[in-house]
Amino acid sequence: MLPDADDLPELLLDLAVPHEDINELVARWRGVTQDPDTLGLLADCVEEVFRESGDTDRTAGLDTLLTSAPAELADILPVFVFLAALPRTRADQRARGIPAEVTRRTLADLGRHIAVHRRRHGRPGVQAWRWLVRHFRGELYQLGRLQFERARLGRRTAPVLAAAGLDAAPGTPCLDLHIPDFHGPLTPSACDRSLALAREFFARYHPADRPVAVLCHSWLLDPTLRRYLPADSNIVRFQERFRIAREDGEPADTEPVQFVFGDPDLPVAELPRRTSVERAVGDHLRAGGHWYIGHGWFPFQPE
Repeated sequence: MLPDADDLPELLLDLAVPHEDINELVARWRGVTQDPDTLGLLADCVEEVFRESGDTDRTAGLDTLLTSAPAELADILPVFVFLAALPRTRADQRARGIPAEVTRRTLADLGRHIAVHRRRHGRPGVQAWRWLVRHFRGELYQLGRLQFERARLGRRTAPVLAAAGLDAAPGTPCLDLHIPDFHGPLTPSACDRSLALAREFFARYHPADRPVAVLCHSWLLDPTLRRYLPADSNIVRFQERFRIAREDGEPADTEPVQFVFGDPDLPVAELPRRTSVERAVGDHLRAGGHWYIGHGWFPFQPE
């Protein structure tokens, strides 16, 4: 059941889509839903969103379908795929008893990614649409400041946790923690609240998972940040929650540039220095340094 074009503006606002993109999305939705070939492609894409594919090649079929779309739909079609998938996602989460407010806040990440796409490209579209498949499949939830993704321990991380005394083996349920932007500062109190919400949420709505730990894979866990930020900064205090799972030897310099400045291809010499984090990222790169993805964990005990 596709949303009617007349109902689309309110639906887009519920998904936190920027106001400036709504008129164009509505106009193009009318065209898409009146074309039988595009409607068929849209239906196939929605089926791929919900296809059970395990942990590997999750979006392989969807990749193929989207690349087969006409060039003029390349940016916009992923938006419409998620709009078409929305009724099924809402129904699945209602059936599980998940509060409508959790569903709404989680799926509003679509609007955030549309805003990120516009900031970088100047037109509507979805930045990192593969990421949003998790939200619509019920694998990831926004709980307060943080996002938590249902996951399983891998072969590299499980032995580290087992050595620390956890009942951990490859395939044991865990949670991957993600830090979305545009959600305010990463204060210790906000993180504490998110973790409290997560303990209650997963115990109630996914009781069979019983995750043993929270994992995070992010450049925000790069210890180099401690050289540039004060000890009481939100980011440093966030890092202190985690034990090291492993270290990466491969630089990931574009990661902080993308997440801090919105475009991984910005020239390093021209990166702004308006905030302490901007200065840290840019100054370190300009001095010839590199940034790395940090891998951390801490135990997760549902209450």
